[in-house]
Parts: sequence; C-alpha cells; structure tokens
Amino acid sequence: MSIEESIANYISGVKYEDLDDKVKHEVKRRFIDALGVAYSSINSEPANKIKKMSMLYPGNSKIIGSGKVSPDFSAFMNSLIIRYMDFNDTYLSLEPLHPSDMFGPLISLSSLFNKTGKDLITAAAVGYEIGTRLCDSTSLRKKGYDHVNFTEIAMAAALSKLMDFDNDKIINTISISLIPHIALRQTRVGNLTMWKAGAAANSARNSVFAALASLYGFTSANEPISGKLGFKNIIAPDMDISKLDKKTSDGILRTYIKKYPVEYHAQAAVTAALKLANEIDINSIDEINVYTYEAAVSILADEEKWEPKNKETADHSLPFIIASTLLNKDFWVNSYDDIKNSTVMNIMKKIRVIEDKEYTKQYPEKLPIKLSIRSNNKNHESEVIIPRGHYLNPMTDQEVETKFVRLTGLTNVLRDLWSMEDKEVGNIV
Repeated sequence: MSIEESIANYISGVKYEDLDDKVKHEVKRRFIDALGVAYSSINSEPANKIKKMSMLYPGNSKIIGSGKVSPDFSAFMNSLIIRYMDFNDTYLSLEPLHPSDMFGPLISLSSLFNKTGKDLITAAAVGYEIGTRLCDSTSLRKKGYDHVNFTEIAMAAALSKLMDFDNDKIINTISISLIPHIALRQTRVGNLTMWKAGAAANSARNSVFAALASLYGFTSANEPISGKLGFKNIIAPDMDISKLDKKTSDGILRTYIKKYPVEYHAQAAVTAALKLANEIDINSIDEINVYTYEAAVSILADEEKWEPKNKETADHSLPFIIASTLLNKDFWVNSYDDIKNSTVMNIMKKIRVIEDKEYTKQYPEKLPIKLSIRSNNKNHESEVIIPRGHYLNPMTDQEVETKFVRLTGLTNVLRDLWSMEDKEVGNIV
C-alpha cells in the first residue's frame, strides 16, 4: 500500500462518533483560540492590504467577522488573520507547525457548503492528525523548505474529510495542493515580512482550489508523495513513512496553545523574564545571559533579530521579547510598539543568547530556558522548562476564554462556539 493510500484510508475512515470526547473538546478550544487571534487581526496592516483586492474576488465564502468573497480569497484572508499575530497554536517535532492555520480554509468551504460544527470538528481532527504525523516524519527547515508544505497537506486532508471525499478524491486533493506549491524556508530567515503569515494563507488558498477542482473531477498525479519525482524522493528522502501509518486521531492533544503573542520558542522566555521583572532595576542591568536549546537560538537569535524593524521580525526576536517583557512587566500584542523604544534597544545590547547542549537534548519534549541577569552587582536567575499552554502544562478553558476576551472584547459569542456541534459554521464566525 502506498503512502497516499494509507493516508486516504485513514481520512475516509474517521467518523465524528468515533472521536474521543477529549479530541472533540480540544478542537473547540483551538477553534475559539484561532478565532480570537483572527478577530484581533482583522484590521492589521497585512489584512488591510489584502482587503483592497476583495472586490476582484466576489463569491459566497465567509471571511471571519466580515463579508463574503470567493472561496480561495476567503481561505487566504481567514488564514492570514489567524496567523498574522503569531498567536495561534503550535506543534514542535522534527518540523514545527501551526496547525490551527487550517481553520481558514475549513471556514471557507464550511460556509460555502453549509457545513456544521460536527463536520468541522471531524475535519480539523483529521487535519491535526496528518499535520503532526508529517512533522514527526522529517525536518523540512533543515533542508531549506518551509513547514507550510506540511500545512498544505494537512489542509487538503481536512478539506477532503469536510467534503466527505472518497479515497481517489482525497489523494487528488493532496496532489493538486502539493505538487505545484513547494514553499522555501527563505520566508523565515533574516528580516521577516508579511509573507511570514502569507505563506500559510497561500497554502490555504491552494488547498481550497485543490478540493474544489477535485470535487468537479479535475485530476492530478496519484503519487504526489511517494512517486519517483514526488515529495519524498525529491524533498525529503529521509521521511519516516511509518509515522504516517497510525490509526489514532489524538494528534491535537500533543499540540500547544500560546499564552503570549510570540513565536513558541519564546513562550518560556516571557515567563522567565516576568519572574525577574520585579526583582531588578531596569536601569542597572550589566548583562543578561540567555541559555536555551539550538532551535530557539537559530530561529530567534540570528543576526537580523537583534535590530527588528517590524512586527514580523520582532515576534521572532528572543532579545526583543525578553527586553520588552522586563521593561513592561508584561508581553501582549501592544508590546510591539516597543520596536523603536530606546530603553528596549539598550537592554537588547546587553543580552547574549547561548545554546545549552543539555537543553538541546531535552527538545522538543521540553522547551527549557534560563535567564541569568546581573544587576547592581547581584545575580538573578530564572529557569522555565515547560511553558504554560504546552500539552504537559495546558491552559484551562477559562484561560482560553480570557485570552479570547482580552483579544476581542467579545463575550456573547463564546456560548455558541462551545456548543457549535449542530450550528452552521458560517453563522458563528
């Protein structure tokens, strides 16, 4: 049996009734979390720029909190505003992923085809499962490719489940999504841009087009992953295909919600800095040594991260995040106003980020960081091993709601979101 057939058999076999109640509940938590982040990003600069194109894409698919446009444009916009704040969920394995990006295209086609919360919950559980399995199978970033290649496959899987496709259409949807759209890692190095969020949005657009093309009978190669010139042989020959042949649907339970609006490798850094913020005199810091694992160093402390010029770079800058947290004794979406703050910049100059080999060995099961701050000739240390929101240290439902309300100011929609099963998705977003 080919990889594609194994994936398709899994997708077509999943039923809502067979999902564990914990999985169903977790999907609702992630949906609420993703919507909260999306609502808060509706008027962000990238969203406003893309909105100018909306008149060119008339249609009947819902944009979160807004009007209706074509399904591909709605998928792009939905995933863009879910992703832009860098505040939606994460999975860290051989490859990282932001699995709730997939709610963008799921909302698009759910609103177009009058799908219910049960349909979305089942589809999302499938998408999370495929996405996490792919991340367990190989690293893309070390090969120069972007994680949204896996996002795109997961989105195609989720949409195939939403549309109740048979195996041939499932494989076809994955094929049309994947083969023409191999994304490069260049999106996430150096000075970052709006495309950091746009890459996932583009995957959403591609997956919706692929699902609709498959629905109407347009065909593509039937071995997009395992074929002679397919993804595995050309992009990831070390892919462990055994990771893709599982029968469970609980992958979502191993993913993480973000407590703070920063890249996940910096979640523990915010907590560690908050522990010390009231102990030190911000004007008397001599040095700050930050010890953490290799992925955090290479992603969040490369050269360009020491002088972030925009929000996209700052939310991937470990020195900026630590300096701003120490200054404000908090880190929230408005913290990015500190990009040109001279006090923050001066604190950043005193920071060194150092790989701790023992911490690297603990990753990704743990995400350790230690801050050592010398101030007024006194040393202050703070260590965090597993941040809040990690599946081993999960946020409560109340914390998820608090985050949603702090981002949106909305409370009246939460009841409908928690009881979404029999409601049409297009009516609750």
